[in-house]
Amino acid sequence: MKYLIYILTIYLLAPTHLASAQGITRLSLPEVVQMAKGQSIAARQASTTKETKYWEWRTFQSNYKPQLVLNGNLPAFTRSFTEVVQPDGTIQFQPVRYNNSSLNLSLSQSVMQTGGQIYATTQLQRFDDFARKNTLYNSTPFAVGYEQPIFRFNPLKWDKKIEPLKYDESRQVYIESLEKIAVKSTEYFFNLLLAQVNLQIAETNLANTQTIVKIANEKYEIGKTTRNEILQLQLESLKAQKAIATAKRDLEIATLNLKAYIGLQNDDKLELIIPADILVIPVSNQIALQEAFDNRSDAISFRRQILEADRAVAKAIGDNGLNMTLTASVGFSNRGLTIPELYQKPQSQESVQLQLDIPILDWGRSKSRTKTAEAQKKLTEHTVEQAKQTFRQEIYTQVTLFEMLRNQLSLTAQADSIASEKYQIAQDRYVLGNLSITDLSIAFQEKDQAKRDHINALQDYWKTHYELRYLTLYDFEKNKKIQPED
Repeated sequence: MKYLIYILTIYLLAPTHLASAQGITRLSLPEVVQMAKGQSIAARQASTTKETKYWEWRTFQSNYKPQLVLNGNLPAFTRSFTEVVQPDGTIQFQPVRYNNSSLNLSLSQSVMQTGGQIYATTQLQRFDDFARKNTLYNSTPFAVGYEQPIFRFNPLKWDKKIEPLKYDESRQVYIESLEKIAVKSTEYFFNLLLAQVNLQIAETNLANTQTIVKIANEKYEIGKTTRNEILQLQLESLKAQKAIATAKRDLEIATLNLKAYIGLQNDDKLELIIPADILVIPVSNQIALQEAFDNRSDAISFRRQILEADRAVAKAIGDNGLNMTLTASVGFSNRGLTIPELYQKPQSQESVQLQLDIPILDWGRSKSRTKTAEAQKKLTEHTVEQAKQTFRQEIYTQVTLFEMLRNQLSLTAQADSIASEKYQIAQDRYVLGNLSITDLSIAFQEKDQAKRDHINALQDYWKTHYELRYLTLYDFEKNKKIQPED
């Protein structure tokens, strides 16, 4: 009867995790992930990077829209001495004091297909000679022109191909950043969960060990146990006390790490809920690979890198050969003593200019630049092909690992249940005198290890789940693509 009372005492002394309504925050894994995505520093960094890329995209778009610019010199006053060549060839320095102000309003539009630019302009200039008290005006009331590079590299055409890919890539990078946050927050979640479980195990073990010590002392008094067993149990009690101190330290560190990462500011104690269910969802290698190539920024990056290599070759060829720039303009101009005179019978003006740049002797520099760009293009193609192979292998590995860990999780859960039952039986047998202290200690260690193995298996499973979401940007549970959060 006395031994039965001791056995019941073991269950009564085992600590339970009770929480009051105040001072404790209970969180599940999905809640921790959502908090990290919404308020963590990493999430704010990802959002800021996304915003930066958006405005870079807007800047690119503005390059293909009309640009209206007003520029000028107001005022442009000069007071100095300037050299003047005399009729006999000598030089004298004469004082000058004048204002030469100007205003120019121009409207320009780039032509993406040709790389040229069409523009319209109006200009007004005023010259004041203060020494002679004379004022003159010069004006171009209206003029239109066109500037066209010939046989030259056209950056507008290539940017039109590459910049949209860069923007799409940045949008996918943002989604990937959030999924990376989910993976990282899962690590912090299970680090804290394991610390909580270790503390619970240590507290339970201490209570059980102290109770068994009392039973052993009773047995020792009646000669049914040895002094060695008493000492062994006392040693186990000291180990349990040390384990509690270590577990409390680890718990404090893990709590601080989790709170800091997910941006939780309160001082409440955290109590994490062990994930009870696993996702019984089919994950196909083919679907995972297809979604990865459709959604991941890496897949967009592959195309962008090839286009950038092609652009480098085109630029090397365009800059190394015959380069010409044709500029033509037509309009009106006039001069006068007053502004109204400028717009009375203005004179026509025309301008045509062809600028040439022909390399004659460069000691093979032009050819070397072109060959370098072509070699770099080949290297980029090989690098991208290797990256694609690694990309595919990573997806296949992750899908296989996910399926394997799901099966392993079921096994560790069974092992945890069996080890707990085995320990209870061993404890009862020891109380009844049918088991040695060595066998009890082995059952004791197996129980603790099985519990930790199950938590570690849960961590591996859920971390792999979120890593699979990150690698594919696809929600297999809902069967839909993971869309950007605006």
